[in-house]
Amino acid sequence: MVAYILIGGEVLLNAIKNMFKGRVTDENFLMAIATVGAIAIGEYSEAVGVMLFYQIGEYLQGRAVGQSRKSISALMEIKAEYANVKRNDKIEKLSPEEVKKGDIIVIKPGEKVPLDAVVTEGNSMVDTSAITGESVLREVFKGDNILSGTINTSGLIYAEVVNEYSDSTVTKILDMVENAGNRKSHTENFISKFCRYYTPIVIVLALSVAFIPPIFTGWDSFYSWFYRGLIFLVVSCPCALVISIPLSFFGGIGTASKNGILIKGSNYLEALRTADTVVLDKTGTITKGVFRVTDVICRDATKEDILKYASIAEENSNHPIALSIKNACKEYGYKDEFSTEKAGEYEEIPAHGIKAVYSEEIILAGSSKLMNSENIKFEEISEAGTVVYVAVNGKYLGAIVISDEIKEDSVQAIADMRKNGIKRIVMLTGDNRAAAEKIAKEAGIDEVYSDLLPNQKVEILEKISEENETGKTVFIGDGINDAPVLARADIGIAMGGVGSDAAIEASDIVFMTDELSKMSTAKKIAARTNTIVWQNIIFAMSVKIIVMLMSTGGVANMWEAIFADVGVSIIAVLNAMRMLR
Repeated sequence: MVAYILIGGEVLLNAIKNMFKGRVTDENFLMAIATVGAIAIGEYSEAVGVMLFYQIGEYLQGRAVGQSRKSISALMEIKAEYANVKRNDKIEKLSPEEVKKGDIIVIKPGEKVPLDAVVTEGNSMVDTSAITGESVLREVFKGDNILSGTINTSGLIYAEVVNEYSDSTVTKILDMVENAGNRKSHTENFISKFCRYYTPIVIVLALSVAFIPPIFTGWDSFYSWFYRGLIFLVVSCPCALVISIPLSFFGGIGTASKNGILIKGSNYLEALRTADTVVLDKTGTITKGVFRVTDVICRDATKEDILKYASIAEENSNHPIALSIKNACKEYGYKDEFSTEKAGEYEEIPAHGIKAVYSEEIILAGSSKLMNSENIKFEEISEAGTVVYVAVNGKYLGAIVISDEIKEDSVQAIADMRKNGIKRIVMLTGDNRAAAEKIAKEAGIDEVYSDLLPNQKVEILEKISEENETGKTVFIGDGINDAPVLARADIGIAMGGVGSDAAIEASDIVFMTDELSKMSTAKKIAARTNTIVWQNIIFAMSVKIIVMLMSTGGVANMWEAIFADVGVSIIAVLNAMRMLR
Protein backbone atom coordinates (compact mmCIF):
# COMPACT_ATOMS: atom_id res chain seq x y z
CA MET A 1 0.00 0.00 0.00
CA VAL A 2 2.93 2.35 0.76
CA ALA A 3 4.35 1.62 -2.71
CA TYR A 4 0.92 2.16 -4.25
CA ILE A 5 0.45 5.56 -2.54
CA LEU A 6 3.97 6.72 -3.47
CA ILE A 7 3.64 5.70 -7.10
CA GLY A 8 -0.03 6.35 -7.73
CA GLY A 9 -0.89 9.18 -5.32
CA GLU A 10 -0.64 11.82 -8.05
CA VAL A 11 -2.93 9.84 -10.35
CA LEU A 12 -5.52 9.42 -7.57
CA LEU A 13 -5.43 13.16 -6.75
CA ASN A 14 -5.82 14.11 -10.43
CA ALA A 15 -8.75 11.71 -10.75
CA ILE A 16 -10.49 13.27 -7.71
CA LYS A 17 -9.84 16.83 -8.94
CA ASN A 18 -11.16 16.00 -12.40
CA MET A 19 -14.28 14.39 -10.90
CA PHE A 20 -15.14 17.67 -9.16
CA LYS A 21 -14.59 19.47 -12.49
CA GLY A 22 -16.96 17.08 -14.23
CA ARG A 23 -14.23 15.22 -16.14
CA VAL A 24 -14.64 11.59 -15.16
CA THR A 25 -13.61 9.91 -18.41
CA ASP A 26 -9.86 10.55 -18.64
CA GLU A 27 -7.01 8.07 -18.12
CA ASN A 28 -6.48 9.15 -14.46
CA PHE A 29 -10.06 8.11 -13.64
CA LEU A 30 -9.69 4.76 -15.46
CA MET A 31 -6.38 3.97 -13.71
CA ALA A 32 -7.79 4.98 -10.30
CA ILE A 33 -10.94 2.83 -10.64
CA ALA A 34 -9.00 -0.18 -11.95
CA THR A 35 -6.33 -0.12 -9.24
CA VAL A 36 -8.70 0.63 -6.35
CA GLY A 37 -10.79 -2.29 -7.60
CA ALA A 38 -7.71 -4.54 -7.69
CA ILE A 39 -6.90 -3.60 -4.07
CA ALA A 40 -10.52 -4.30 -3.09
CA ILE A 41 -10.16 -7.90 -4.24
CA GLY A 42 -6.70 -8.30 -2.68
CA GLU A 43 -4.58 -8.02 -5.87
CA TYR A 44 -2.13 -5.57 -4.31
CA SER A 45 0.89 -6.38 -6.47
CA GLU A 46 -1.12 -5.97 -9.66
CA ALA A 47 -2.53 -2.61 -8.45
CA VAL A 48 1.04 -1.40 -7.80
CA GLY A 49 2.15 -2.85 -11.17
CA VAL A 50 -0.55 -0.97 -13.08
CA MET A 51 0.42 2.33 -11.42
CA LEU A 52 4.17 1.71 -11.81
CA PHE A 53 4.03 0.93 -15.52
CA TYR A 54 1.49 3.68 -16.14
CA GLN A 55 3.89 6.22 -14.57
CA ILE A 56 6.84 4.79 -16.53
CA GLY A 57 4.76 5.11 -19.70
CA GLU A 58 3.82 8.71 -18.86
CA TYR A 59 7.48 9.55 -18.20
CA LEU A 60 8.66 8.03 -21.50
CA GLN A 61 5.83 9.73 -23.39
CA GLY A 62 6.81 13.06 -21.80
CA ARG A 63 10.40 12.52 -22.93
CA ALA A 64 9.16 11.72 -26.43
CA VAL A 65 7.08 14.89 -26.59
CA GLY A 66 10.09 16.87 -25.36
CA GLN A 67 12.28 15.35 -28.08
CA SER A 68 9.71 16.19 -30.75
CA ARG A 69 9.52 19.79 -29.57
CA LYS A 70 13.24 20.21 -30.17
CA SER A 71 12.65 20.21 -33.92
CA ILE A 72 10.43 23.26 -33.56
CA SER A 73 12.11 24.83 -30.51
CA ALA A 74 15.21 25.31 -32.69
CA LEU A 75 13.08 27.73 -34.66
CA MET A 76 12.14 29.57 -31.48
CA GLU A 77 15.83 30.37 -30.98
CA ILE A 78 16.08 32.44 -34.17
CA LYS A 79 15.08 35.59 -32.30
CA ALA A 80 18.07 37.81 -31.46
CA GLU A 81 18.26 38.92 -27.84
CA TYR A 82 19.60 42.38 -28.68
CA ALA A 83 20.42 44.81 -31.50
CA ASN A 84 23.48 47.06 -31.78
CA VAL A 85 21.99 50.41 -32.80
CA LYS A 86 24.17 53.28 -34.05
CA ARG A 87 22.93 56.59 -32.63
CA ASN A 88 24.93 59.85 -32.40
CA ASP A 89 28.17 58.04 -33.30
CA LYS A 90 27.61 55.65 -30.38
CA ILE A 91 26.57 51.99 -30.36
CA GLU A 92 23.65 51.22 -28.04
CA LYS A 93 22.62 47.67 -27.18
CA LEU A 94 18.79 47.61 -27.29
CA SER A 95 16.03 45.04 -27.38
CA PRO A 96 14.87 44.40 -31.01
CA GLU A 97 11.40 45.66 -29.96
CA GLU A 98 12.88 49.10 -29.21
CA VAL A 99 14.50 49.60 -32.62
CA LYS A 100 12.68 51.85 -35.11
CA LYS A 101 12.38 51.66 -38.87
CA GLY A 102 15.24 53.62 -40.44
CA ASP A 103 17.68 53.02 -37.55
CA ILE A 104 21.19 51.85 -38.48
CA ILE A 105 22.16 48.57 -36.80
CA VAL A 106 25.62 47.04 -36.53
CA ILE A 107 25.85 43.26 -36.96
CA LYS A 108 29.12 41.73 -35.82
CA PRO A 109 30.49 38.34 -36.96
CA GLY A 110 28.67 35.50 -35.22
CA GLU A 111 25.63 37.61 -34.27
CA LYS A 112 22.04 37.02 -35.31
CA VAL A 113 20.42 39.63 -37.53
CA PRO A 114 17.82 41.17 -35.16
CA LEU A 115 15.53 42.84 -37.73
CA ASP A 116 14.88 42.89 -41.48
CA ALA A 117 17.32 45.39 -42.97
CA VAL A 118 19.25 46.58 -46.04
CA VAL A 119 23.06 46.54 -45.94
CA THR A 120 24.46 50.09 -46.07
CA GLU A 121 28.12 49.33 -45.44
CA GLY A 122 30.37 46.27 -45.49
CA ASN A 123 29.95 42.76 -46.87
CA SER A 124 29.74 39.32 -45.29
CA MET A 125 28.57 35.71 -45.60
CA VAL A 126 25.17 35.08 -44.02
CA ASP A 127 23.82 31.74 -42.74
CA THR A 128 20.11 31.60 -43.69
CA SER A 129 19.52 27.94 -42.71
CA ALA A 130 17.31 28.77 -39.69
CA ILE A 131 14.88 30.64 -41.96
CA THR A 132 15.11 28.88 -45.33
CA GLY A 133 16.42 25.41 -44.47
CA GLU A 134 19.30 25.98 -46.94
CA SER A 135 22.78 25.18 -45.61
CA VAL A 136 24.68 27.15 -48.29
CA LEU A 137 25.94 30.52 -47.03
CA ARG A 138 24.77 33.63 -48.90
CA GLU A 139 27.10 36.55 -49.63
CA VAL A 140 25.64 40.01 -49.03
CA PHE A 141 26.89 43.40 -50.20
CA LYS A 142 25.78 47.02 -49.93
CA GLY A 143 22.14 47.31 -51.05
CA ASP A 144 21.26 43.65 -50.34
CA ASN A 145 18.37 42.68 -48.06
CA ILE A 146 19.05 40.59 -44.96
CA LEU A 147 16.31 38.85 -42.99
CA SER A 148 15.96 38.77 -39.21
CA GLY A 149 16.86 35.39 -37.74
CA THR A 150 19.79 34.80 -40.09
CA ILE A 151 23.39 34.74 -38.76
CA ASN A 152 26.27 36.97 -39.85
CA THR A 153 29.21 34.57 -40.10
CA SER A 154 32.18 36.69 -41.17
CA GLY A 155 32.44 40.45 -41.84
CA LEU A 156 31.18 43.48 -39.91
CA ILE A 157 28.12 45.01 -41.61
CA TYR A 158 25.98 48.09 -41.09
CA ALA A 159 22.34 47.93 -42.16
CA GLU A 160 19.25 50.14 -42.20
CA VAL A 161 16.15 48.63 -40.56
CA VAL A 162 13.24 48.28 -43.02
CA ASN A 163 10.71 46.52 -40.75
CA GLU A 164 10.09 47.06 -37.05
CA TYR A 165 10.14 43.96 -34.86
CA SER A 166 6.34 43.42 -34.99
CA ASP A 167 6.48 43.25 -38.81
CA SER A 168 9.78 41.38 -39.13
CA THR A 169 10.29 37.97 -40.72
CA VAL A 170 11.32 36.38 -37.41
CA THR A 171 8.13 37.58 -35.66
CA LYS A 172 5.92 36.19 -38.41
CA ILE A 173 7.69 32.82 -38.31
CA LEU A 174 7.41 32.56 -34.53
CA ASP A 175 3.73 33.47 -34.71
CA MET A 176 3.09 30.78 -37.33
CA VAL A 177 4.90 28.12 -35.28
CA GLU A 178 3.23 29.04 -31.99
CA ASN A 179 -0.25 28.97 -33.54
CA ALA A 180 0.25 25.82 -35.63
CA GLY A 181 -1.12 23.62 -32.85
CA ASN A 182 -4.41 25.55 -32.76
CA ARG A 183 -5.48 24.27 -36.17
CA LYS A 184 -6.09 20.57 -35.63
CA SER A 185 -6.39 17.98 -38.38
CA HIS A 186 -9.65 16.12 -39.08
CA THR A 187 -8.05 12.97 -37.64
CA GLU A 188 -7.13 14.74 -34.37
CA ASN A 189 -10.63 16.23 -34.09
CA PHE A 190 -12.13 12.82 -34.82
CA ILE A 191 -10.01 11.14 -32.12
CA SER A 192 -11.00 13.85 -29.60
CA LYS A 193 -14.69 13.27 -30.35
CA PHE A 194 -14.19 9.50 -30.49
CA CYS A 195 -12.60 9.46 -27.01
CA ARG A 196 -15.47 11.51 -25.55
CA TYR A 197 -17.87 8.70 -26.49
CA TYR A 198 -15.44 5.78 -26.38
CA THR A 199 -14.40 6.14 -22.71
CA PRO A 200 -17.93 6.23 -21.18
CA ILE A 201 -18.91 3.28 -23.38
CA VAL A 202 -15.98 1.13 -22.22
CA ILE A 203 -16.68 2.03 -18.58
CA VAL A 204 -20.26 0.80 -19.04
CA LEU A 205 -18.98 -2.35 -20.80
CA ALA A 206 -16.45 -2.97 -17.98
CA LEU A 207 -19.23 -2.66 -15.37
CA SER A 208 -21.36 -5.00 -17.47
CA VAL A 209 -18.54 -7.57 -17.59
CA ALA A 210 -18.08 -7.31 -13.83
CA PHE A 211 -21.72 -7.42 -12.65
CA ILE A 212 -24.03 -8.97 -15.26
CA PRO A 213 -22.53 -12.49 -15.70
CA PRO A 214 -22.63 -13.28 -11.92
CA ILE A 215 -26.42 -12.77 -12.03
CA PHE A 216 -26.65 -15.82 -14.31
CA THR A 217 -23.65 -17.89 -13.18
CA GLY A 218 -24.00 -17.29 -9.45
CA TRP A 219 -22.31 -14.82 -7.13
CA ASP A 220 -19.62 -17.35 -6.32
CA SER A 221 -18.05 -16.32 -9.62
CA PHE A 222 -18.22 -12.57 -8.81
CA TYR A 223 -14.50 -12.30 -7.97
CA SER A 224 -13.52 -13.77 -11.34
CA TRP A 225 -15.86 -11.50 -13.34
CA PHE A 226 -14.93 -8.41 -11.31
CA TYR A 227 -11.25 -9.09 -12.05
CA ARG A 228 -12.06 -9.40 -15.77
CA GLY A 229 -13.89 -6.06 -15.60
CA LEU A 230 -10.82 -4.41 -14.05
CA ILE A 231 -8.60 -5.78 -16.82
CA PHE A 232 -11.11 -4.46 -19.36
CA LEU A 233 -10.84 -0.98 -17.78
CA VAL A 234 -7.03 -0.92 -17.88
CA VAL A 235 -6.94 -2.05 -21.52
CA SER A 236 -9.53 0.48 -22.63
CA CYS A 237 -7.46 3.57 -21.70
CA PRO A 238 -7.10 5.62 -24.95
CA CYS A 239 -3.62 7.03 -24.11
CA ALA A 240 -1.98 5.56 -27.21
CA LEU A 241 -4.35 7.45 -29.52
CA VAL A 242 -4.61 10.68 -27.52
CA ILE A 243 -0.82 11.13 -27.32
CA SER A 244 0.65 9.54 -30.45
CA ILE A 245 -1.62 11.10 -33.09
CA PRO A 246 -1.03 14.79 -32.20
CA LEU A 247 2.64 13.87 -31.73
CA SER A 248 2.79 12.49 -35.29
CA PHE A 249 1.39 15.71 -36.74
CA PHE A 250 3.65 17.77 -34.50
CA GLY A 251 6.63 15.79 -35.77
CA GLY A 252 5.49 16.33 -39.36
CA ILE A 253 5.27 20.11 -38.86
CA GLY A 254 8.72 20.07 -37.19
CA THR A 255 10.27 18.08 -40.04
CA ALA A 256 8.74 20.45 -42.57
CA SER A 257 10.18 23.46 -40.70
CA LYS A 258 13.66 21.92 -40.92
CA ASN A 259 13.19 21.87 -44.69
CA GLY A 260 12.17 25.54 -44.87
CA ILE A 261 8.43 24.78 -45.07
CA LEU A 262 6.23 26.50 -42.48
CA ILE A 263 2.84 24.81 -42.07
CA LYS A 264 0.30 26.85 -40.12
CA GLY A 265 -1.65 23.86 -38.76
CA SER A 266 -1.89 20.07 -38.84
CA ASN A 267 -5.15 20.39 -40.81
CA TYR A 268 -3.16 21.76 -43.76
CA LEU A 269 -0.53 19.02 -43.40
CA GLU A 270 -3.29 16.42 -43.53
CA ALA A 271 -5.00 18.12 -46.49
CA LEU A 272 -1.73 18.06 -48.48
CA ARG A 273 -1.89 14.28 -48.58
CA THR A 274 -5.05 14.32 -50.72
CA ALA A 275 -3.95 17.24 -52.94
CA ASP A 276 -4.06 16.19 -56.59
CA THR A 277 -4.42 19.55 -58.37
CA VAL A 278 -1.86 22.36 -58.29
CA VAL A 279 -2.56 25.83 -59.67
CA LEU A 280 0.52 28.00 -60.16
CA ASP A 281 1.18 31.68 -60.56
CA LYS A 282 3.87 32.34 -63.20
CA THR A 283 6.06 35.29 -62.23
CA GLY A 284 8.25 34.56 -59.22
CA THR A 285 6.81 31.06 -58.86
CA ILE A 286 7.71 29.22 -62.08
CA THR A 287 9.95 31.99 -63.39
CA LYS A 288 12.66 34.02 -61.68
CA GLY A 289 10.73 37.27 -61.88
CA VAL A 290 13.91 38.85 -63.31
CA PHE A 291 12.85 40.65 -66.46
CA ARG A 292 14.97 42.11 -69.23
CA VAL A 293 14.13 43.98 -72.42
CA THR A 294 14.73 41.65 -75.37
CA ASP A 295 13.32 43.80 -78.19
CA VAL A 296 12.04 47.31 -78.93
CA ILE A 297 9.65 47.51 -81.89
CA CYS A 298 9.48 50.99 -83.44
CA ARG A 299 6.50 52.32 -85.38
CA ASP A 300 6.59 56.10 -85.07
CA ALA A 301 9.57 56.84 -82.84
CA THR A 302 13.15 55.77 -82.13
CA LYS A 303 14.10 53.07 -79.63
CA GLU A 304 15.48 55.72 -77.33
CA ASP A 305 12.24 57.72 -77.38
CA ILE A 306 10.05 54.66 -76.76
CA LEU A 307 12.21 53.61 -73.81
CA LYS A 308 12.35 57.19 -72.51
CA TYR A 309 8.56 57.61 -72.45
CA ALA A 310 8.04 54.13 -70.96
CA SER A 311 10.64 54.89 -68.27
CA ILE A 312 8.89 58.16 -67.39
CA ALA A 313 5.57 56.34 -67.08
CA GLU A 314 7.14 53.62 -64.88
CA GLU A 315 9.07 56.10 -62.68
CA ASN A 316 6.92 55.48 -59.59
CA SER A 317 6.71 51.70 -60.00
CA ASN A 318 8.97 49.06 -58.43
CA HIS A 319 7.47 46.24 -60.48
CA PRO A 320 10.14 43.99 -62.10
CA ILE A 321 8.89 45.04 -65.56
CA ALA A 322 9.34 48.72 -64.67
CA LEU A 323 12.86 48.07 -63.38
CA SER A 324 13.80 46.21 -66.57
CA ILE A 325 12.67 49.19 -68.69
CA LYS A 326 14.72 51.60 -66.56
CA ASN A 327 17.77 49.34 -66.84
CA ALA A 328 17.35 49.14 -70.63
CA CYS A 329 17.27 52.96 -70.79
CA LYS A 330 20.71 53.04 -69.18
CA GLU A 331 22.01 50.47 -71.67
CA TYR A 332 20.83 52.64 -74.55
CA GLY A 333 22.56 55.66 -73.01
CA TYR A 334 19.39 57.54 -72.07
CA LYS A 335 20.03 59.69 -69.02
CA ASP A 336 17.30 59.74 -66.40
CA GLU A 337 16.24 63.36 -66.24
CA PHE A 338 12.86 62.80 -64.60
CA SER A 339 11.63 65.99 -62.91
CA THR A 340 8.89 66.00 -60.31
CA GLU A 341 8.02 69.55 -61.37
CA LYS A 342 7.07 68.34 -64.83
CA ALA A 343 5.12 65.33 -63.51
CA GLY A 344 1.34 65.53 -63.45
CA GLU A 345 -1.40 62.97 -62.84
CA TYR A 346 -0.39 59.34 -62.42
CA GLU A 347 -2.71 56.33 -62.56
CA GLU A 348 -1.82 52.65 -62.34
CA ILE A 349 -4.63 50.55 -63.85
CA PRO A 350 -4.56 46.88 -62.66
CA ALA A 351 -3.77 44.39 -65.48
CA HIS A 352 -3.80 47.27 -68.00
CA GLY A 353 -0.78 49.48 -67.35
CA ILE A 354 0.04 53.08 -66.50
CA LYS A 355 -1.38 56.41 -67.59
CA ALA A 356 0.82 59.36 -66.69
CA VAL A 357 1.03 63.05 -67.50
CA TYR A 358 4.53 64.49 -67.89
CA SER A 359 5.47 67.90 -69.30
CA GLU A 360 1.82 68.22 -70.41
CA GLU A 361 2.12 65.03 -72.51
CA ILE A 362 -0.21 62.09 -71.83
CA ILE A 363 1.86 58.89 -71.78
CA LEU A 364 0.33 55.40 -71.94
CA ALA A 365 2.46 52.31 -71.22
CA GLY A 366 0.83 48.95 -70.79
CA SER A 367 -0.93 45.97 -72.33
CA SER A 368 -3.15 45.77 -75.40
CA LYS A 369 -6.12 46.20 -73.02
CA LEU A 370 -4.86 49.69 -72.15
CA MET A 371 -4.55 50.62 -75.82
CA ASN A 372 -8.07 49.35 -76.55
CA SER A 373 -9.59 51.08 -73.52
CA GLU A 374 -8.04 54.40 -74.64
CA ASN A 375 -9.05 53.84 -78.31
CA ILE A 376 -5.46 53.88 -79.54
CA LYS A 377 -4.85 52.35 -82.97
CA PHE A 378 -1.92 49.95 -82.66
CA GLU A 379 -0.43 46.77 -84.08
CA GLU A 380 -0.69 43.78 -81.72
CA ILE A 381 2.64 42.02 -81.17
CA SER A 382 2.65 38.21 -81.04
CA GLU A 383 6.21 37.72 -79.74
CA ALA A 384 6.71 35.47 -76.71
CA GLY A 385 7.18 37.69 -73.70
CA THR A 386 5.47 40.54 -71.90
CA VAL A 387 4.69 43.32 -74.38
CA VAL A 388 4.46 46.93 -73.16
CA TYR A 389 2.79 49.16 -75.75
CA VAL A 390 3.70 52.86 -75.64
CA ALA A 391 1.56 55.77 -76.84
CA VAL A 392 1.90 59.55 -76.36
CA ASN A 393 -0.97 62.04 -76.79
CA GLY A 394 -3.11 59.38 -78.43
CA LYS A 395 -0.44 58.34 -80.93
CA TYR A 396 1.05 54.82 -80.93
CA LEU A 397 4.87 54.92 -80.89
CA GLY A 398 5.86 51.27 -80.62
CA ALA A 399 6.28 48.41 -78.16
CA ILE A 400 8.82 46.94 -75.75
CA VAL A 401 9.16 43.15 -75.45
CA ILE A 402 10.25 41.92 -72.01
CA SER A 403 11.09 38.30 -71.21
CA ASP A 404 11.34 36.41 -67.95
CA GLU A 405 13.53 33.35 -67.36
CA ILE A 406 12.26 30.05 -66.01
CA LYS A 407 13.81 28.95 -62.68
CA GLU A 408 16.44 26.21 -62.79
CA ASP A 409 14.38 23.82 -60.63
CA SER A 410 10.91 24.46 -62.11
CA VAL A 411 11.00 21.72 -64.78
CA GLN A 412 12.20 19.06 -62.33
CA ALA A 413 9.83 20.33 -59.61
CA ILE A 414 6.79 19.95 -61.87
CA ALA A 415 7.94 16.48 -62.97
CA ASP A 416 8.35 15.49 -59.30
CA MET A 417 4.85 16.75 -58.50
CA ARG A 418 3.40 14.33 -61.05
CA LYS A 419 5.42 11.48 -59.49
CA ASN A 420 3.99 12.38 -56.07
CA GLY A 421 0.32 12.15 -57.01
CA ILE A 422 -0.44 15.54 -58.60
CA LYS A 423 -2.66 14.76 -61.59
CA ARG A 424 -3.45 18.27 -62.85
CA ILE A 425 -1.10 21.28 -63.02
CA VAL A 426 -2.49 24.64 -64.18
CA MET A 427 -0.77 28.00 -64.69
CA LEU A 428 -2.55 31.34 -64.21
CA THR A 429 -0.97 34.60 -65.37
CA GLY A 430 -1.73 38.15 -66.37
CA ASP A 431 0.81 37.88 -69.22
CA ASN A 432 -0.16 37.51 -72.87
CA ARG A 433 -0.90 34.09 -74.31
CA ALA A 434 2.32 33.78 -76.36
CA ALA A 435 4.55 34.44 -73.30
CA ALA A 436 2.45 32.17 -71.06
CA GLU A 437 2.45 29.25 -73.51
CA LYS A 438 6.23 29.55 -74.03
CA ILE A 439 6.89 29.25 -70.27
CA ALA A 440 4.29 26.47 -69.88
CA LYS A 441 5.89 24.44 -72.69
CA GLU A 442 9.35 24.81 -71.13
CA ALA A 443 8.09 23.82 -67.67
CA GLY A 444 5.91 20.91 -68.83
CA ILE A 445 2.54 22.41 -67.86
CA ASP A 446 -0.52 21.34 -69.87
CA GLU A 447 -3.14 23.96 -68.95
CA VAL A 448 -2.60 27.72 -69.23
CA TYR A 449 -4.89 30.67 -68.54
CA SER A 450 -3.42 34.02 -69.65
CA ASP A 451 -4.33 37.75 -69.76
CA LEU A 452 -6.04 37.44 -66.37
CA LEU A 453 -7.10 40.11 -63.89
CA PRO A 454 -6.78 39.24 -60.15
CA ASN A 455 -10.54 38.62 -59.85
CA GLN A 456 -10.45 36.34 -62.90
CA LYS A 457 -7.76 34.22 -61.22
CA VAL A 458 -10.16 33.66 -58.30
CA GLU A 459 -13.01 32.72 -60.66
CA ILE A 460 -10.86 30.18 -62.53
CA LEU A 461 -9.53 28.68 -59.28
CA GLU A 462 -13.10 28.26 -58.01
CA LYS A 463 -14.03 26.53 -61.26
CA ILE A 464 -11.01 24.19 -61.00
CA SER A 465 -11.88 23.42 -57.35
CA GLU A 466 -15.47 22.54 -58.32
CA GLU A 467 -14.20 20.21 -61.05
CA ASN A 468 -11.84 18.49 -58.59
CA GLU A 469 -14.08 15.89 -56.93
CA THR A 470 -11.35 13.53 -55.72
CA GLY A 471 -8.89 15.69 -53.79
CA LYS A 472 -7.74 19.11 -52.66
CA THR A 473 -6.69 22.02 -54.86
CA VAL A 474 -3.42 23.84 -54.06
CA PHE A 475 -2.53 27.33 -55.25
CA ILE A 476 1.11 28.49 -55.16
CA GLY A 477 1.90 32.17 -55.63
CA ASP A 478 4.05 35.00 -54.36
CA GLY A 479 2.65 38.40 -55.35
CA ILE A 480 0.25 40.75 -53.57
CA ASN A 481 -2.23 40.10 -56.39
CA ASP A 482 -2.18 36.42 -55.38
CA ALA A 483 -3.54 37.02 -51.87
CA PRO A 484 -7.26 36.62 -52.85
CA VAL A 485 -6.50 33.37 -54.72
CA LEU A 486 -4.35 32.02 -51.87
CA ALA A 487 -7.20 32.65 -49.43
CA ARG A 488 -9.76 30.94 -51.70
CA ALA A 489 -7.75 27.75 -52.42
CA ASP A 490 -8.15 24.58 -50.32
CA ILE A 491 -4.44 24.99 -49.53
CA GLY A 492 -2.74 28.31 -50.26
CA ILE A 493 1.05 28.25 -50.47
CA ALA A 494 3.13 31.44 -50.53
CA MET A 495 6.73 31.78 -51.62
CA GLY A 496 8.19 33.32 -48.46
CA GLY A 497 11.63 34.09 -49.86
CA VAL A 498 10.36 36.77 -52.23
CA GLY A 499 6.66 36.74 -51.40
CA SER A 500 4.70 39.80 -50.35
CA ASP A 501 3.44 40.23 -46.78
CA ALA A 502 -0.17 40.03 -47.99
CA ALA A 503 0.47 36.72 -49.76
CA ILE A 504 2.20 35.22 -46.71
CA GLU A 505 -0.62 36.35 -44.39
CA ALA A 506 -3.31 34.87 -46.68
CA SER A 507 -1.52 31.54 -47.14
CA ASP A 508 -1.77 28.27 -45.19
CA ILE A 509 1.78 27.14 -45.92
CA VAL A 510 4.91 29.20 -46.57
CA PHE A 511 7.98 28.04 -48.54
CA MET A 512 10.80 30.04 -46.96
CA THR A 513 12.82 29.71 -50.17
CA ASP A 514 11.17 30.50 -53.47
CA GLU A 515 11.74 26.94 -54.70
CA LEU A 516 8.86 25.12 -56.34
CA SER A 517 10.52 21.79 -55.47
CA LYS A 518 9.37 22.29 -51.85
CA MET A 519 5.89 21.19 -52.98
CA SER A 520 7.01 17.58 -53.50
CA THR A 521 8.93 17.64 -50.20
CA ALA A 522 5.83 18.88 -48.36
CA LYS A 523 3.64 16.23 -50.00
CA LYS A 524 6.07 13.45 -49.02
CA ILE A 525 6.09 14.67 -45.40
CA ALA A 526 2.26 14.78 -45.40
CA ALA A 527 2.02 11.24 -46.82
CA ARG A 528 4.53 9.86 -44.29
CA THR A 529 2.73 11.58 -41.40
CA ASN A 530 -0.60 10.11 -42.50
CA THR A 531 0.91 6.61 -42.80
CA ILE A 532 2.30 6.77 -39.24
CA VAL A 533 -0.99 8.14 -37.86
CA TRP A 534 -3.01 5.28 -39.32
CA GLN A 535 -0.40 2.69 -38.31
CA ASN A 536 -0.87 3.86 -34.71
CA ILE A 537 -4.68 3.89 -34.91
CA ILE A 538 -4.89 0.39 -36.40
CA PHE A 539 -2.19 -1.08 -34.13
CA ALA A 540 -3.55 0.43 -30.90
CA MET A 541 -7.20 -0.43 -31.55
CA SER A 542 -6.39 -3.95 -32.78
CA VAL A 543 -4.34 -4.84 -29.69
CA LYS A 544 -6.89 -3.29 -27.34
CA ILE A 545 -9.88 -5.05 -28.92
CA ILE A 546 -8.06 -8.42 -28.86
CA VAL A 547 -7.06 -8.08 -25.17
CA MET A 548 -10.55 -6.77 -24.26
CA LEU A 549 -12.06 -9.92 -25.78
CA MET A 550 -9.42 -12.07 -24.05
CA SER A 551 -10.17 -10.40 -20.70
CA THR A 552 -13.90 -10.99 -21.15
CA GLY A 553 -13.20 -14.66 -21.85
CA GLY A 554 -10.95 -14.93 -18.80
CA VAL A 555 -7.82 -15.60 -20.87
CA ALA A 556 -5.90 -12.35 -20.18
CA ASN A 557 -4.50 -11.23 -16.84
CA MET A 558 -3.62 -7.79 -15.48
CA TRP A 559 -0.02 -7.90 -16.76
CA GLU A 560 -1.22 -8.41 -20.33
CA ALA A 561 -3.64 -5.52 -19.78
CA ILE A 562 -0.71 -3.31 -18.72
CA PHE A 563 1.09 -4.15 -21.98
CA ALA A 564 -2.08 -3.43 -23.99
CA ASP A 565 -2.24 0.02 -22.35
CA VAL A 566 1.26 1.27 -21.46
CA GLY A 567 3.20 -0.94 -23.86
CA VAL A 568 1.01 -0.03 -26.84
CA SER A 569 1.23 3.66 -25.91
CA ILE A 570 5.04 3.58 -25.84
CA ILE A 571 5.25 1.69 -29.15
CA ALA A 572 2.82 4.16 -30.76
CA VAL A 573 4.82 7.14 -29.45
CA LEU A 574 8.12 5.66 -30.68
CA ASN A 575 6.49 5.09 -34.07
CA ALA A 576 5.27 8.70 -34.10
CA MET A 577 8.80 9.91 -33.37
CA ARG A 578 9.97 8.44 -36.69
CA MET A 579 8.51 11.64 -38.23
CA LEU A 580 11.42 13.57 -36.71
CA ARG A 581 14.00 11.79 -38.87
